[in-house]
This record gives sequence, C-alpha cells and structure tokens, in this order.
Amino acid sequence: MCLRVHTIRRIPAHTSILSSYIQAARRLSKQSQHRLNPAVHSPPSKRQAYHTGYHSAKPVQKRSGGGLFTTAVLLGIAIGGVLFYPLIGNKRNITEEIEKTRSKKAIDYSGFPDSYLVMASNMPAGRPGTLTPEQETKLRELWAATMKVFGVYEPATLEINGTETPLNTPSEMSETSSTTTATGGKEKKKSRLNVFKRHKDKGGKEDSSNPPSGSATPSDLSSLSLADEDDKYGQNKDFKAALENISPEDLRKTFWSMVKHDHPDGLLLRFLRARKWDVDKALIMMISTMHWRAVDMHVDDDIIRRGELAALEDSKSDDPKVKREGEDFLAQMRMGKSYLHGLDKEGRPICTVRVRLHKQGEQTESSLERFTVYTIETARMLLRPPVDTATIIFDMTNFSMANMDYTPVKFMIRCFEANYPESLGTVLVYKAPWVFNAIWNIIRGWLDPVVAGKVHFTKNVEELEVFVARSQIPAELGGDEKWEYQYVEPDSNENALMEDEVKREVLQTARREMVQKYESGVLDWVHKGENDDKSLEERREERDIIADDLRQNYWKLDPYLRARSLYDRVGIIGEGGRLNFYPVKSTPAPEVTQETSADDLD
Repeated sequence: MCLRVHTIRRIPAHTSILSSYIQAARRLSKQSQHRLNPAVHSPPSKRQAYHTGYHSAKPVQKRSGGGLFTTAVLLGIAIGGVLFYPLIGNKRNITEEIEKTRSKKAIDYSGFPDSYLVMASNMPAGRPGTLTPEQETKLRELWAATMKVFGVYEPATLEINGTETPLNTPSEMSETSSTTTATGGKEKKKSRLNVFKRHKDKGGKEDSSNPPSGSATPSDLSSLSLADEDDKYGQNKDFKAALENISPEDLRKTFWSMVKHDHPDGLLLRFLRARKWDVDKALIMMISTMHWRAVDMHVDDDIIRRGELAALEDSKSDDPKVKREGEDFLAQMRMGKSYLHGLDKEGRPICTVRVRLHKQGEQTESSLERFTVYTIETARMLLRPPVDTATIIFDMTNFSMANMDYTPVKFMIRCFEANYPESLGTVLVYKAPWVFNAIWNIIRGWLDPVVAGKVHFTKNVEELEVFVARSQIPAELGGDEKWEYQYVEPDSNENALMEDEVKREVLQTARREMVQKYESGVLDWVHKGENDDKSLEERREERDIIADDLRQNYWKLDPYLRARSLYDRVGIIGEGGRLNFYPVKSTPAPEVTQETSADDLD
C-alpha cells in the first residue's frame, strides 16, 4: 500500500494573507489524481476504526464535495486571520511591553519642573536643551523664516573695511567658510542657513524675479509648496491663503496666542520633528495651522475664550441653531463622552474616550469638532516639561456598530497629524470586540505610519496595566481607583475676571514687551549664526529666561483670556497653572460650608 502526502508550497511573503489562503485552497481543491479518503469499517465490537487507504480516483467533470469543503474551511481561516491579525500581531508587542514595564510604578507628578530654567533629567531628544548642533541650525533657520512671515525680519549689517554692508539673507548665505570682496577685504564666516533659496530656471540660472538681499516679500514665501504626496490635508492651500489674506502682524499675534505657556522654541520644534527637520515643510505646516486656528476653528477667540459657560447660555437661546449647538456641546461634557483624568506610567495626561456613548447623528458635526478641539486645548494646559504629549484610551467596552462614526474619527486624526503635531504619546484601544478589527483596517489606512505605530490594543486590565498603574486605572476600566466621572456645572460668575479690561491690558502690555525681547534675541542669534561670539548654550539660556517670564505671564493672564473649565472647577488646574491630577474631593458638602446671612434667618 502506498501513501502519497501532498506538500504545501511556501506562500510568498509579499502576498496578502487573504489572497494567499485563497490560492492555497484552489491548489488543494484541484488535486484529483491522489487524495486521502477515510475508509470506515464497523467491527463486531461496534467501535469504529479509521484507516487511510490508497485510492486512484477517475477524473470527473463535477467538483467533489470534499474540495468545496476544503475551500470553504480555508477561506474561513483566511477571513478570520485578516480580522484577528491586528490583535495577534499586537499580542507579541504587549508581551514584550509587559516584561519591560512590570517594575514601573505610578509616576510622581509632583516632581515635574514648572520652569524652563530647570532642565529635567529625562528631557527627550529634539527639545530645548537637548538639541544637536545640526538641530540647532534647523531651529535657527525656521525662526528666520518665521520672522520673515511676521514682517519683523531685518537684514543684519556686516562691517567690511570700515563700512557697514547688509548681511545676506538666509537664502543667500553660502556654505563656504569665507569669501573675498572686490577690494580685497575678507568677510567673516557666513552661516549655513539655507531657507528661501533662489529658484533656478531649467538652464540653471537664478530667477531674476527674486528680490535683492534683505527684501524678501510674502510672494517669495508663497512660492514654497509641499509635494502632492506630502499635502494630505491641503496645507499648501491654507499656507497660501494665510499669506494672502492675513496680515503679517495678525499672523504674528496668532502665533503668540498659540504659544500660551509653552516654550516658543518648543512650539517650533514640534513642527520640525513632525516634518523630519525639513524647514520648508515645517514652516508650511505651522502657518497652515495658524490659518486653521484663526479662520476655520477660531480656537483662541471663541472656543477657549467662551468655553462651557457660553455653551450653557447658548443652550437657552431663542435662536434654534445657537440653542442646538450649545445643547450638543454640553451633552457631551455632561455624559463624559471623553474626559481628562490621571497619568500613565510615563507621566502623560490621559484622555479617556468612552466610545459607547457616541451615537451617529445625536450631535451636530460642528459641535463634535468644537468638543474635540476644546478637549485637546484643555489637555495642553496639563503638559509640563519633560512631558509634552498625552495618552488616549479608547474604551471600547460594549461597542457596537451603532457607535461607529467615521466623520469625527477623521477630524480627530487631522487634528493630531496636521494641527497638533507631536502631541500624541500613545493610543490604547481597550477591549475592542472582534467586529472592530475590520474597522481598524480601514482607519489604519488613514493614519500616518508614525501615528499608527503608537496604537496598542489592550484586551484586559492586565495589558492596560502595562501603560497605566493599576492604582490609577478607574474601577470602570477594571482598575483599583475608586473614581467616577461627574460633571460640575459652570458657575455664572466664574469668568468675572474676563470683564476686567484694564487689568488684562496691563498684563498684555507686559507680554508684548517680553515677546519683543524674545524676538530681538532670536534675530540677533539668526544674524550672527556661526560667527556668534556666544555659545549655543549661552543663547539658549538667554531665551529660556525670557520663555520662563512668558510662562509666568501667561498664567497671570489666563483667567482674563480663557473661560474656566470643568478641570478648573474640580481643582486639577489651580491658580497660577499649578496641577493636581488626583484632587481629593472637599468635605463637608458645599451646603454646609455656605455662610448664612441675616436675610436667610428671616
């Protein structure tokens, strides 16, 4: 008796999982000359014994039932593999992370430095104080470009043979160490800044339409553009619109309103890191973000300035549209569709999104976007060096297809990839049901590979504990923290300081002077470049001092510019920007602490 065993061919690595299984199924189902068929015998003991015998089947036109069954089984395995592959592949990563972080304890946020004059020992690379010389050069280039956009860039002067001559603009600064003038005088070594390069025609000659040294105009800047493959969110269009429709001074104001309590260098470095240190791409991204903030979303003059109290007032409006927007925004705050609470093991603030609370169509698209931006901007208030990113937990408990809505997902992706670069630390998808895996395959296609790499699937609290200490995981998620989300309604007088225009103007005047001082230091640094008589460390320390003054000034200004939020009311954000991520509820109850007036006694 002969037995022929068919070997399975190796499937090429580049072939997709589904197509590979289908091809294997077809090959197996077409085999008709030699098959393994079970022969069933019934001995007197009534026990069935299965024997494998050799059979030579005759060719037939009709496909055998066994071949169809094999194909169906393999297709089922293939589809299952596609659906579960994200979780299977992620399991290995989770196991590795568990071993790495098992010994990590909850972060002690009380040790966070609250000043730019104190360098944290664990400051990540690519931030103020940890830059390489090459990165310092890129930062200087971007500052030069930014000052051009703001209309405050002035060409420096260089003394040659007793006379002052305009120093070349960054676009004209050569790579050579020195050049000799026609009179024989020798210039100092020039900087290696290379922004605003002169465009050359096909013959290699410089475009004569470019302005002379020191007179770059917005039209020169508008010639910058991203390649189509890099322009995922239409940033070329927003960049050009900003230069054409917003004055340089208004762009400057938008930038400094965006800085808030951040280090100005740190804000520029976010865009540089996001664009892999390409200065032109970083500039386009930053200016387009400013256009988005000022024109599309009105982040600082509406969403942050008006806040939750304004939404409460809008919900009582006689205008149906205004009323609906206010109600929808407050509904999301009250239910806690997403909320900020606690820290992960890296000290990053956590935003938890309870996906089951979202139903498509329950809120308007504009209110969803407003709520998303409001949450992100509030999370920015919780960042302190060396922590400059946040963690998002998508709680998929009891998720169903009724909760799936691609529109807000796309908006959230755009926010983090285009308008809040380098702000996302990690994304934890918690307890995702199997039906979500097919959805994830779609969403992953929309994500930048770097962002997609930050997504981790955690199926239980043990895997979530890899990233967040169990003592700081709320009981709702299976952890030990006895905490529940509760929304505290706005108080009608909580934004009273915003009405004090005199005090606000005093603080804003002081801030404008600090901004001018910071810009002067940057311009001096840009013009001197590699001829600087000060070290990079000395220059950075000078900017750090002013940046710290700006930080302190912002927190004094904050009550006059930003409406109070839930996180101010519950004590997470305290006076002067002090943070308490785990505030203890006050006791006794509020009504006991209220003072009793004579009128109340009557």
